[in-house]
Amino acid sequence: MVDRRSVLAGGLVLAGCAATGQTPPGTTAARPFIRRDGMRLIQGDRPYRFAGANLWYAAWLGADAPYGDRARLSRELDRLKAAGVTNLRIMASAEEGPLNNSIKPGFRTANADYNETMLAGLDWAMAEIARRGMTAVLCLTNFWEWSGGLMTYLSYVGEPWIDMGDPKHPWPEFPNSNSRFYGNARAVALYHAYVRAVVTRTNRVTGKPYRDDPAVMAWQLCNEPRPAGDLAHAKLPDFYGWVDGTARLIKSLDANHLVSTGSEGLKGSLEQTDIVRTEHAFDSIDYLTVHVWPNNWTWVDQKDLPGTYARGETLVEDYVRKHIAIARDLNKPMVIEEFGYPRDGGSNDPKASIVYKDRFYQLLHRLALADAQSGGPTAGTNFWAWNGEARTKNADWRFHPGDLQYMGDPPHEPQGWYGVFDTDASTLALVAAQARAMQAIG
Repeated sequence: MVDRRSVLAGGLVLAGCAATGQTPPGTTAARPFIRRDGMRLIQGDRPYRFAGANLWYAAWLGADAPYGDRARLSRELDRLKAAGVTNLRIMASAEEGPLNNSIKPGFRTANADYNETMLAGLDWAMAEIARRGMTAVLCLTNFWEWSGGLMTYLSYVGEPWIDMGDPKHPWPEFPNSNSRFYGNARAVALYHAYVRAVVTRTNRVTGKPYRDDPAVMAWQLCNEPRPAGDLAHAKLPDFYGWVDGTARLIKSLDANHLVSTGSEGLKGSLEQTDIVRTEHAFDSIDYLTVHVWPNNWTWVDQKDLPGTYARGETLVEDYVRKHIAIARDLNKPMVIEEFGYPRDGGSNDPKASIVYKDRFYQLLHRLALADAQSGGPTAGTNFWAWNGEARTKNADWRFHPGDLQYMGDPPHEPQGWYGVFDTDASTLALVAAQARAMQAIG
């Protein structure tokens, strides 16, 4: 039986391919690498602009293992393609260790014997992304605990570690403790060894080295790296040295691809404009990244979105404009690569309404589009994140060990909090309209 949703999806796939000029599923075509030219990202002879999504769990679905689901990965990529999404941000790392709420399996443990099943899952995901004419940003570790991250690297070398959210270690002890990583030569060496392994890897599905694959848009140093939790604990020379040193390492291994930090921007830089500028001013860093989380930052109250939305909108607009100004000053492109908003009433239920979430998406899209149309640095947006067809079976909306319904909401967060489900038709329509508008700029 052919239902209305499948008919609409098929039409959207064709419309998306026509609108973006990208390779339709089932075909392969040589594509130029994405490069930087001043404030613009360029692919071939035209600017590269996009509406994208975060799909951190792509490699897990791509794994040939009980926790993998390649058929679902194909369906999710098709859905995203149908909505005009041409750029995905995915995790190419996860570190298994002692921290609570970290996803398992990971790509590595303390040993240099990396998880080949997970790496093969990444290969499969990248092959499917390439087959659909999409590009991906591959993130190489995490500041936060949900995929292991920097604290796990510290545990590997015998340093004291703490869990995020442990009441014995209230905020900002976790980010302050994490900042020890940047100056720990042994921890950084383990991380760099993993970076070398992934960047120089040959995809076992396509037979193509990652450094020669135009489906890779960029390598990313880390998800949301922060110099510390407060200025008193920030060892900025160590942090800057890690940023530039890692980026230069990647460039020495792969001359074809962009490198980005994964920074939130000002919120991840202790609200210091000088820190944002310095970490993105290195020649080794190709573009700025910005993350926008009004609910996490208490700019809005998810239990009272009608009463707090307007305040949040003002603060979001100011935040984005500040980063546009920094990017213009540095003459580099900018990507709003994470932005998330709760469902109405703070519900995690896919059936809950999304009036204010859609308004927030419209705001971010409008700011990005206006800047791009004016010749500014904004190249694209990646919403956080794609839940797709996943639905939690747990009444507490929490991720439990052994769950296989991977969502854009990571395992430390309520399942359904910020992610976009396949039934969120109004949000998908907004993303599709943004994709068309960004592509039409020329």
